[in-house]
Amino acid sequence: MTSSLLDSMSNGRRLYFKCEHLQRTGSFKLRGALNALLRMPQGYAGVVAHSSGNHGQALAWAADRLRLVCCVVVPNDTPAAKIQPMRSYGAEVHFCQPNYSDRRRVCDRLAAERRLYPVPSSDHWDVISGQASVGLELIEQVPELDAVLVPVCGGGLAAGVALASATMSKAAEPASASAARSSVRVYCVEAAGKNLAASLVAGQPLNTSDEFIPTVAESLRLRPVAPLALSVLHRLAERRVFSVDNAGMAGGVRLAARYLKQTVEAASGAALFAAVHLADKTLPPVTECQNIGVVLSGGNLDPFSKEFYRLTAELETVTDGGGGPVNIVGPVMLQM
Repeated sequence: MTSSLLDSMSNGRRLYFKCEHLQRTGSFKLRGALNALLRMPQGYAGVVAHSSGNHGQALAWAADRLRLVCCVVVPNDTPAAKIQPMRSYGAEVHFCQPNYSDRRRVCDRLAAERRLYPVPSSDHWDVISGQASVGLELIEQVPELDAVLVPVCGGGLAAGVALASATMSKAAEPASASAARSSVRVYCVEAAGKNLAASLVAGQPLNTSDEFIPTVAESLRLRPVAPLALSVLHRLAERRVFSVDNAGMAGGVRLAARYLKQTVEAASGAALFAAVHLADKTLPPVTECQNIGVVLSGGNLDPFSKEFYRLTAELETVTDGGGGPVNIVGPVMLQM
C-alpha cells in the first residue's frame, strides 16, 4: 500500500506499507505461530503461550485449525478486542498480573501441569523463521527497497525481517562483487523507555526490568528483547533506533486513519509516525535511502472503542504535516 500524500510529508522519500494488520487474526503473528505448530515435536497435549494479545490470537487460530488444545496467558488489562477472538478460536484464556515475570510464571505452570508445548512470541527459531516471510514478501514486492522500519517488542518480527534481508541480499549477489546489491537496512521502532540501542550494541538484554513500559501500545510494553531475536538484531539490524512516545503513536494512528483509511493499533502507528516525521533525523540522506518499507504490524483495535477515540482525537502536541511534530523522543544511537 502506498500514499502520495504521506510521501509528500516525508521530504522526498517513498513509503511502502506492509499491511500485516489485514492478516487473519489482525497481525503478522500468524506467520510465526503457524510455522511453529507445523514443526512442533510430538508427545504434547497442546500448546501454551503468554501474550499481550496478538500472538495469543494467532496461536489460538493455528491451534484450532490443527485441532490442538491451546492455552493463552494474558495480562489482566488486555483489551477485550484481543481477548474475545482467542476464546472464539477455542483457546482457554488465563489471566495474570501485568508484568513479565507473572506472565512467564503462569505460562510455565500450565506447560508443566498439562504437558503443553510452549510457543514464545519471539524466543523461538520457528517463530522467527515464520515472521521472516514478512521481509521476504516486502523485498520481493519492492525490489528497490532501501530500508524497512519494524515495530519491536520481543523482537521476533524485526529479527525475521533482518534475516530475510540478509538472505535475499546474499542470494542476489552477482559474479561481480562491485555490482552486488547491498542488503536492505532494518531499523527498529520502539516505545520510548525501552532503550533498545544499548542492547543492540552489547548483544545482550540490558533493560531487563520486570515492569511494563508505560505506553499506549500494549503490544510494545515489554522492556527486554528475547535473547534469540537479539542475537540476530545485534548482527544484522541498524544501531540507530526510532523511539516514539505516546503522542507520536497517536499521531501515527491518525495518519493511517486519515490518509490510508486503515485502522491500525498503536505499534503500527509508531512505525508510520517514525517514517513520516523522524526519518530525516535517523535515516541516511534521501539520495542514499529513498524507498522505505513500513510494517503495519497489527490492527486489533476496535474503531468504536474509547481507546481508538483517544488515539485518534485531535492532539495539540502532535501535527501530521506542515507545522512539524513536537513532544516526541526521536532517534537513539550508541556507537560501538
